[in-house]
Amino acid sequence: MLNVINKTIDLGDGRIIEIETGKLAKQADGSVVVKMGKTMLLATVVAAKESKPETDFMPLSVDYKEKFAAMGRFPGGFTKREGRASDYEILIARLVDRALRPMFPKGFHEETFVTINLISAEEEILPDALAGLAASAALAVSDIPFDGPISEVRVARCNGSFIVNPTKSQLGTSDLDIIVAATIDNILMIEGEMKEVSESDMLEAIKIAHDAIKIQCKVQLELMEACGKTQKRPVVELLVDADLEEKIKDFCYNKIYEIAKQAITDKHQRGEAFKAVKEAYIASLPEGWEETIKKILIDRYFHDVEKEAVRNAVLDTQIRLDGRKTDQIRPIWCEIDYLPAAHGSAIFTRGETQSLTTVTLGTKLDEKLIDEVMVSGKERFMLHYNFPPFSTGEAKMSRGVGRREIGHGNLAYRALKPMLPVGQDNPYVIRIVSDILESNGSSSMATVCAGTLALMDAGVKMKKPVTGIAMGLITDTKTGKYAVLSDILGEEDHLGDMDFKVCGTVDGITACQMDIKIDGLSFELLSNALEQARRGRLHIMEKIVATIATPRTDYKDHTPRIQKIMIPKEFIGAVIGSGGKNIQELQARTGTVITIEEVNNRGEVEIFSKNSIGLETAKAYIEGLTEQPELGKVYTGPVKSITTFGAFIEFLPQKDGLLHISEIDWKRINTVEEVLKQGDVIEVKLIGIEKDRYKLSRKVLLPKPERAE
Repeated sequence: MLNVINKTIDLGDGRIIEIETGKLAKQADGSVVVKMGKTMLLATVVAAKESKPETDFMPLSVDYKEKFAAMGRFPGGFTKREGRASDYEILIARLVDRALRPMFPKGFHEETFVTINLISAEEEILPDALAGLAASAALAVSDIPFDGPISEVRVARCNGSFIVNPTKSQLGTSDLDIIVAATIDNILMIEGEMKEVSESDMLEAIKIAHDAIKIQCKVQLELMEACGKTQKRPVVELLVDADLEEKIKDFCYNKIYEIAKQAITDKHQRGEAFKAVKEAYIASLPEGWEETIKKILIDRYFHDVEKEAVRNAVLDTQIRLDGRKTDQIRPIWCEIDYLPAAHGSAIFTRGETQSLTTVTLGTKLDEKLIDEVMVSGKERFMLHYNFPPFSTGEAKMSRGVGRREIGHGNLAYRALKPMLPVGQDNPYVIRIVSDILESNGSSSMATVCAGTLALMDAGVKMKKPVTGIAMGLITDTKTGKYAVLSDILGEEDHLGDMDFKVCGTVDGITACQMDIKIDGLSFELLSNALEQARRGRLHIMEKIVATIATPRTDYKDHTPRIQKIMIPKEFIGAVIGSGGKNIQELQARTGTVITIEEVNNRGEVEIFSKNSIGLETAKAYIEGLTEQPELGKVYTGPVKSITTFGAFIEFLPQKDGLLHISEIDWKRINTVEEVLKQGDVIEVKLIGIEKDRYKLSRKVLLPKPERAE
């Protein structure tokens, strides 16, 4: 009943990746299990047998899902079952999608679904670097047309050495972490984070990744042959009209080419000019054309002509749609402290792309809880990116955060995180929110720049400012012409061959993301793009530091302050009190927010308050609570209760001592109430300690009267 086929990939250091097909999910068009150690991924792919005639794009859906049972864990929540995809799962699905999508043949428009499930997990083996291999192998053993295979690997530099698919522990010591997707011949996608590495180091890591990917692709070809799937189903493009295509090109090409050379800086004005060409062609058609299928074809062929004309205009003139040179950055203006009530805020505008970004500083209570299959813990830095429809002039409702927002936000997060202060230099939980108010390309890079400005405006002690730039590419394989474009427009991203985002400081790269839409991108061309990106980043940095060169010396007046205290572990319970009574009363009395947790066998207390008096009061109380009583020391405290033989004074938090009636005053008094009443705050001296009993005196602090003769 089973026809199981296995292939292995040797990583060269004793580690093996196994690919198995023919055992699980056999009714899918293709399915494989990829195994490394105890980590196993099940990848399946199914494509519809027919496409809809009106579909003129590749309807690909990629889902990555981690099963909690893979790690022997229960999901959280009331239902105790896996729910909506986490941000991490969405990010991995995006990595796979970006590598697969350009590899389907032109004209293949059948709905295709790729599903990758983590079904077994070993903590040290990271599954994200295996997901692309699993998806491609599933396509390899199917009859779905695919111009692969492809694969993805992670490369990290740990202690100066590059490692392919490092363990989780090794990754914790790395200064470079990238995932690369490629075919045997070409790089397709790069994404990663670094700690200010050079362009040459990044290129070396990419080459090492590609060498490993070549081996994995060859094994997939062997698997495809062993399964008898070298012949794929034919690609049938349902709607083709060569005569119409030629007529549209004859009518529109030159007109679009001339518009592209006019250097129109306004995106909407430029779009209207292109639209007018299309409408003019439609107006030339005979009556009744709307009743045919031609509308779909006109849209498709006009897009193709527009793409060709615009690309040729740039290659011929080396001048872009908005009149810039290929390496020229759009005009930039920045402003900080725009929102007076925010802890930090900034506006960053580059051309027609604008980000309004805020920074909020919070306490441990604001930490993000992470409860995922492979990762659990807390996150003290968050970056959220919002892309409302009005930013591009679209008249539609905002439907919440999508995969694009999560991906763009993650890139900006990775770019800024290495430059954030840690430990005592940053007591706060930090949340950055970038709201894109205008968009015409590079909005994620505007988020990086605005995030840097807002952090420095908030007084966060960044190590160095970070900027970002998006690079594009237009090539013509027939003529050999090419143009590397700095700070690309939305049209240049859509019509171009590359979207390469690079972020970093003046000293090196901190994050990158690249998608390639063509074959044959050489490392020489990639190196040129990185060098041009470096110059562009430095130009943008000049604008950033001209607005604010270093973080504010102090936080803004309305920013709550944090005091951190370390106390002995045994006093944690005393600070909290039974059922939290003590800490709740202290917070209510001082107007503070207090958190406490055990760290390295000690109690870490954070006091958060907008009021300096309340903060100091709470701090003094907690320090007093952990203080050991010292014989002979003078204390100040309230009268807690009165008896016939004296009064009990709280000379330290939750520590009462007896002030005997004879120690109240030098003169003889009949009742305590003659001198003291409950609630009075007085000074006393500790004159005796017997086990947990403390003897206090007030009179020794008073002038002793002279003896009468």
